Amino acid sequence: MIVLGLTGSIGMGKSTTAKMFSDFGVPVHDSDEAVHRLYRGKAVPLVEAAFPGTTAGGTVDRAKLAERVLGDPAALKRLEALVHPLVRADATAFLKRHHAAGAQLAVVDIPLLFETGGQERVDQVVVVTAGPEVQRERVLARPGMTEEKFEKILAKQVPDEEKRRLADFVIDTGRGMEAARLAVADIIEELTGKRPVAKAS
Repeated sequence: MIVLGLTGSIGMGKSTTAKMFSDFGVPVHDSDEAVHRLYRGKAVPLVEAAFPGTTAGGTVDRAKLAERVLGDPAALKRLEALVHPLVRADATAFLKRHHAAGAQLAVVDIPLLFETGGQERVDQVVVVTAGPEVQRERVLARPGMTEEKFEKILAKQVPDEEKRRLADFVIDTGRGMEAARLAVADIIEELTGKRPVAKAS
């Protein structure tokens, strides 16, 4: 089974592209979704022990946790040290299941793939990109996003140009959804030898 890492900077269309792989029948592990699940399960006692008062009713209160770690690099590092191994274990279990089920290809959606050395854990990497103007417009349209927040997030991410250089495949979502969907189908065909057909929604 080929493991394809999917990544891209904020606002590049990674989640939309992950859904396109899924629509073509490729199993996709979504790191963000895994964190949401872990924040209602395994991560709760660990987060409460490290950041008392940030959980309630067996769930991590994301707003309280954000208040505690944002703007505090040491606290953020502590949180990442707790959560990243859990997400990695979740992805490993996901890949084992699909390998056993005979999948030819599986996608692991990793937001900070290059930043965390994730390229070592996948066979090939696809980077989702878009022009800087498109990216800025998409990100600033998000609720609660400001120029300052956007710049801080960008500063923590490997630059888009560098990501594209390191990628095996690049999908430009700035050219429209249909072009992106075709690019996804081309990648699947190249890796599996079969032209995929989208599942009926």
